Amino acid sequence: MTAASDNKQRTRIFLAGDVMLGRGIDQILPHPSDPILYEPAMTSAEGYVHLAERRCGQLPKQVAPEYVWGDLLPDLQNVGCDMRLINLETAVTLSRSPEPKGINYRMNPANIAVLEALPLDICVLANNHVLDWGVDGLIETLDVLHAKGIKTVGAGRNRAEATAPCIVDVGPDHRVIVLAFGSEDSGIPASWSASHDRPGVRLLPSGVEETLSEVRRQLDPVRRDGDIVVVSIHWGGNWGYAVPAWQQSLAHALVDEAGVQIVHGHSSHHPKALEIRNGRLILYGAGDLINDYEGIGGHEEYRSDLAFGYLAEFGKDGTLSSLRLLPYRIASFRLQRADDDERHWLAARLDAECEAFGCRTSHTPDGQLEVSSASPPKQPPSA
Repeated sequence: MTAASDNKQRTRIFLAGDVMLGRGIDQILPHPSDPILYEPAMTSAEGYVHLAERRCGQLPKQVAPEYVWGDLLPDLQNVGCDMRLINLETAVTLSRSPEPKGINYRMNPANIAVLEALPLDICVLANNHVLDWGVDGLIETLDVLHAKGIKTVGAGRNRAEATAPCIVDVGPDHRVIVLAFGSEDSGIPASWSASHDRPGVRLLPSGVEETLSEVRRQLDPVRRDGDIVVVSIHWGGNWGYAVPAWQQSLAHALVDEAGVQIVHGHSSHHPKALEIRNGRLILYGAGDLINDYEGIGGHEEYRSDLAFGYLAEFGKDGTLSSLRLLPYRIASFRLQRADDDERHWLAARLDAECEAFGCRTSHTPDGQLEVSSASPPKQPPSA
């Protein structure tokens, strides 16, 4: 699935936050699941289609696999990238046994062509929805993704699989290594933790030193010169721009002491601050890339209909050489390029949140945003 960068000395990675392809989106795909829901306010996934249609007009049905990605597909084709990584916040299953948690996301496995259309290299599964349809739903999700050559990280049939690093070759001398954790404060029940004989997710340890110890223990045997390391973490709540001190401390420790190139934080429904630290990238909240939330009111000030794709390029020495943000509007369950007003709103909002971290955005001629650090990057720390 990987595509070589224009410059063989560089590694270009596409990252995005939460991808939710269940409920309403699943209903407009070629093979919709049984629409029954077990939510207090909605008993049918078709209700989310109707909510969106009240806002954007009639939605098409049985859409092509490429439909939801919209303008993202040609944009990625134009820039090229070596690896593509998302947090898949949807079980891919026909299970009829929902967890009693109020919200249960699932996509029919027959619609897997949607993920192939991106196409994806890795799906992070350490989140609070991958077990929405029980252990059987998780196992089916793993089977369906793996059968299509899509790697997974952060959940598995046992602790060994849930904690195993995911490694992708991106060139003769370049690899990307991904580790993934899910924090209980994002809504992951402690009972979902994978164990020796129980499927589940990899929970984030309770302290910085414990997390660093786990990361080092897994990286040391496999890491090579030239590898790019990503630690993906599902943490925090859905709304709000504040970055808790513990998240900042952990992110800094992963960069400074474990030599991680990207801390890929997600869970917030909207983009949050980011930081470029010593030539490494920290995303405190990547925001949703796609969801079925059109027509749902209550948090309009966050503009969760606006989304970013993140394109990070690293030099041979593992230093971040450029960071581009691809801005989109989610409309009709589809990614459409943000217009000038939306792009300027996103830039102003991000600049306000990133001021404390010394980063600013600038507009590019092709309608994207470029992020720069206010001060030159320091020498990257050794691993």
